[in-house]
Amino acid sequence: MATYSAPTADVSDSASIGDGTKIWHLAQVREGAKIGAGCVVGRGAYVDHGVHMGNNCKIQNHALVYAPAQLGVGVFVGPAAVFANDMFPRAVSPDLTLKGVDDWNPEGTVVGDGASIGARAVLVPGLTIGAWAMIAAGAVVTRNVPAHALMVGVPARQAGWVGKSGKRCEQIGDIWVDPDTEQKFEEVDGELQELS
Repeated sequence: MATYSAPTADVSDSASIGDGTKIWHLAQVREGAKIGAGCVVGRGAYVDHGVHMGNNCKIQNHALVYAPAQLGVGVFVGPAAVFANDMFPRAVSPDLTLKGVDDWNPEGTVVGDGASIGARAVLVPGLTIGAWAMIAAGAVVTRNVPAHALMVGVPARQAGWVGKSGKRCEQIGDIWVDPDTEQKFEEVDGELQELS
């Protein structure tokens, strides 16, 4: 399946774009970015140099994914979400001279397979977002997120668990159940583990 880049998209010749990926109007994909097969990069989205994305990711309109972010397979990034990468942002050094690329060390976020980042959510640098986690729209995530966690608010706090369907799991005794897939989990030491 062929890739597609809108004529108005800015895609570096050194970016690696997987089969069937679509890059829409005014999106920018920087040098050295690696985007898997079957992905969608929406209008006005920004994928920084060296960002890696697995297959079947969706980066919605105006989302900003800064290096060195690493996204697993099937990650959803909602409209205008921001992956920040500088823990101590300053335009200038203490002597008021303009900072250059060598004056800071970017920290990326790692996002597990199937996770979803809601519209206008902000991820501070250096986080790990577990597989199948759900970050609510507008949340500001300041700490690592376990797999399947539902995170809401500013700063984001855990408000439950979600299954692979994205629906909130229902607690039945000591077991958590995805209402759509009927997949069952147990909570062990603050982590959700799938039952076979």
